[in-house]
Amino acid sequence: QLQLVESGGGTVQPGGSLTLSCATSGFTFDYYGIGWFRQAPGKEREGVSCISSSSGSRTNYEDSVKGRFTISRDSTKKTVYLQMNNLKLDDTGTYYCARSRPYYSGLGRCDLVREDEYDAWGQGTQVIVSS
Repeated sequence: QLQLVESGGGTVQPGGSLTLSCATSGFTFDYYGIGWFRQAPGKEREGVSCISSSSGSRTNYEDSVKGRFTISRDSTKKTVYLQMNNLKLDDTGTYYCARSRPYYSGLGRCDLVREDEYDAWGQGTQVIVSS
């Protein structure tokens, strides 16, 4: 059964750090790109970062998180991580990981804008940045 399970969310002060995990199962992990998205209260969901299949491991970041967030993947654990440093109030939201569709994964790229390029989603983990 295909699954993506996020964990690692919590409450942190501005300037703090969190590491989110996206544990996967039920598919060939190395073949697929994985994306992280977030949805703040009252706002639309937006792409945060993504990493292509293990063969390429290209990464993309939304402009506001560049230099603060780092995405990585561990093939042995079939898990994708999002290391978030220097967190800001605007980083508050529910964070979701998603699997890129086979076609786009095979292209060795990932996209942060087109959610229709993703075919499976986790249930989300909440991040609250508050002073």
